[in-house]
Amino acid sequence: MRFLEFNLKNYALRHMQVMLFSLGQLWRQPLASSMTVFVIGIALAMPAGLYVLLQNLNQVSNQWDDASQISLFMQADFTDQQAKQFTDTLRAWPDIAAVEYQTANQSLEEFRQLSGLGDLLNTLPSNPLPALVMVNPSKNSLRPDAVGSLLARLEILPEVEQAQLDMEWLQRLRSMSKTGQRGISLLAILLSLSVLLVIGNTIRLAILNRQAEIKVTKLVGGTNAFVRRPFLYTGFWYGTLGGIVAWLTLLFTLSLLSGPINELSLLYNSPFSLQWLTGQMFIVLPLSGMTLGVLGAWLAVGRHLSAIEPR
Repeated sequence: MRFLEFNLKNYALRHMQVMLFSLGQLWRQPLASSMTVFVIGIALAMPAGLYVLLQNLNQVSNQWDDASQISLFMQADFTDQQAKQFTDTLRAWPDIAAVEYQTANQSLEEFRQLSGLGDLLNTLPSNPLPALVMVNPSKNSLRPDAVGSLLARLEILPEVEQAQLDMEWLQRLRSMSKTGQRGISLLAILLSLSVLLVIGNTIRLAILNRQAEIKVTKLVGGTNAFVRRPFLYTGFWYGTLGGIVAWLTLLFTLSLLSGPINELSLLYNSPFSLQWLTGQMFIVLPLSGMTLGVLGAWLAVGRHLSAIEPR
């Protein structure tokens, strides 16, 4: 038991020594190491930043779910006496959550306040605006197909002159959001491959520069696993430091955007605030960079180490 414990401590100590040795190798080449780390950081920060912005866009669209309305512009001869029976009928529909009636005079007064054309409207011989019924679909009917079906049923009612879905643009926005998610996933895959190539090429150059050292190590009995270890830790440091740089880049970029976005939300009286997701990204980005770094180093070492043998 003591022998096993000693071996585990010795194994951990050797790994710690190699880890610190690899970090020292990067420290002794600050310019080349910094360039590689920053390239990795920018490659990781781009899809992460787009992901954070897309999540904020989804948050905004989810806040507007309750504002999804169907506006029914009634026939010119539609009277206020008909309105109660009509609205009571719609409230009984299971896919309708709420119904609100607005008279033609109320519509005219609302338009007068919003347009600022009060004097011009006073010259009109009659009210050109129809009565309006605003229908809020139930939560189970907010899907695009369900809302479309409800809109079609409302359009054919004899009292309705025109039915308009006020949130068609939001459905288009969500479709664009789904397309954006796929685009970000594809971009993340491509940039991950670029990180693998950068780290793989960096490790390849390190192997070629230490070719003589590797041959001597193998000549005195060093195994491939022993020779591979410092290069894997080099990839580990490149990826981890690149992930930290990506997180700092994301933090800096969002800090620049938060001010204008908060000002815009205040202009629209919106409670929206930018979600930074920095806590989540602080774990994801270094972990992703570390994984890509070790994988890229492993592929590069496996490709070139077997070709270096002492003669």
